[in-house]
Amino acid sequence: MDFTNRSSQQMSDATTMSPQANMGKIKNNQTNKSSDNNDKNKILNIISIIFGIAVVILVVALLIYIALSNSSSNSESSYIYKNKLQAVFLNTGQVYFGNIQKINSSYFVLTNIFYLQTNSSSTTSKSSTSTPSVSLVKLGCELHAPYDRMIINSSQVTFWENLKSTGKVSQAVAAFNKAHPNGQQTCSNQTSSAPTSSSNVQPSTQNSTNVPVSTTKKG
Repeated sequence: MDFTNRSSQQMSDATTMSPQANMGKIKNNQTNKSSDNNDKNKILNIISIIFGIAVVILVVALLIYIALSNSSSNSESSYIYKNKLQAVFLNTGQVYFGNIQKINSSYFVLTNIFYLQTNSSSTTSKSSTSTPSVSLVKLGCELHAPYDRMIINSSQVTFWENLKSTGKVSQAVAAFNKAHPNGQQTCSNQTSSAPTSSSNVQPSTQNSTNVPVSTTKKG
């Protein structure tokens, strides 16, 4: 028997099989690498999805907050009687009367504006005391000559009210607007009619150009 030929044939078979085994190992390595890449891609996709969901939640929450803020302002606006006057009380103690045109979370818009002015009338009699009178003044004839529109910071408003037409302020404003159907044209004679009583709203005449000026003489 020829053992030499058989052993040489087995060696040749082993030699021819070794490259295939190496290729199998290479393929296994490539498969493992592709599997790792797929796992990484899956993780990145999951992170991207979570981030996108978080952004959507934040945007929806912001929109809900804005909608609730606007709805609260609109609900307050629904209490305005459009055909009535309103009184706006500030935390400074000042009160303005007029028509509220707009309310939101930031500011009030007031037009047709009036305010109260207290004047003390002194007497020469020692037994008499000064009697204060309250005047209703139309905004616009002050030294700085403002327009008849006021933007009031909401944080400065303590509360506001609708006024009845039978009130002294509403009657005085109605009389003034009736006497000035085209609005206030001049500040020389600004009068609002009301019953003349020290405890009631009085007519008021205001001249914004009447500013005291001191003069001196040269010797």
